Amino acid sequence: MEKPIGTVTHWYDKISVAVVRLTGKLSKGDKVKIKKGDEEFEDTVSSLQIDHKDVSSAKKGDDAAIKFSERAKEGASVFLEK
Repeated sequence: MEKPIGTVTHWYDKISVAVVRLTGKLSKGDKVKIKKGDEEFEDTVSSLQIDHKDVSSAKKGDDAAIKFSERAKEGASVFLEK
C-alpha cells in the first residue's frame, strides 16, 4: 500500500537532493517510492531538511529537501510506502 506524499519540484544534481512539496507528513526513516512515467525507484529518507536545517520530520505544505540515491526528476510523484 502506498500513499501519495508529495511532488518533486526541483532536483540538485551535484548533491543528489530533491525538493519535495509535501501533501502529508514525512519523517526520517520512512520508506518512499519515487515515480515518473515508467521510471520508479524506492529509497529510505535518511536526510531531511527544511530551509537548510536538519529536521526529523516535515508536514503538509513544507518544501522538504531529501537526499536520494538515484535521480528524482522534476514532476515525479513521491509515495509513502506502508
